Formats: sequence, structure tokens, C-alpha cells
Amino acid sequence: MEFKEPRATGKGPAEWFNGDVWFDVIQAGTEPSRIRANMVRFAPGARTAWHHHAVGQTLHVVAGIALIGTRDGTVFEAHPGETVACPPGEEHWHGATEDRFMEHLALWDGTAPGDDRPETTWLEHVTDEQYGAERTRGH
Repeated sequence: MEFKEPRATGKGPAEWFNGDVWFDVIQAGTEPSRIRANMVRFAPGARTAWHHHAVGQTLHVVAGIALIGTRDGTVFEAHPGETVACPPGEEHWHGATEDRFMEHLALWDGTAPGDDRPETTWLEHVTDEQYGAERTRGH
């Protein structure tokens, strides 16, 4: 068994996020495991840019209400205790509502040795219109 030293909280880069976002790396995937885990905290109105993951991503909402958008224009709401799985290659974004902080655990796998795909591909920023689209509850 190994207790790992916590890393300092990092500020999400402006290229990947609209608004203020902070993350704590919980697990960075030490071979043979490729699991990645970050606790991510979004200020009200903050959100990721569009992106996708080579091996998919799982989001577990800890606090606040998470918004998760898909390219077809759907914006889902996920509440504390709910878990959302984004399949490999699905372009999506996630963030906080305009009036509350949101915190989620983000889990994803790095690509296997020899797989040249980036584990995460970052795309353009989410527009205010996309962010403000009508919301629906998942399930």
C-alpha cells in the first residue's frame, strides 16, 4: 500500500475552460494502470471547452448541478450523487450553472502504450448560446 502526497491545486487553463476552474489531481495513471482522476471545481457559469476522450470519460457530481452538453444541442443536468458516462470519441462539454459552484470527480483512462491518439482532444470554446440552451434531466 502506498499513500500518495497530494499535489497542489491547479488552475484550469483558459484554452480549455471558460471561467474559473480549479482541479486536484487524485491519480495520474502510473503503469500498469492508466486511470486518471481529478476533482474539478467550477465557479458559477464556468465550463470546459468542447472536447472528447479516446477511451471515454466518467463524471460523478459531488456538489452543485453539473451541465453536460452534447453536439446535438442537448444540455443535461446532473445532480449530486449522479454519474454520467461519456463514450469514447463523443464530443461534449461540462460545467456549472450560472448561479452555483459545481464540483465533480472526472475519471478517464489514458491511451495504451503504442496508441498514438491523445487521451483528450480539446476543441473550440462553448458559445453562450450553446451553454444557455434548454436543459433536460438525464436518466
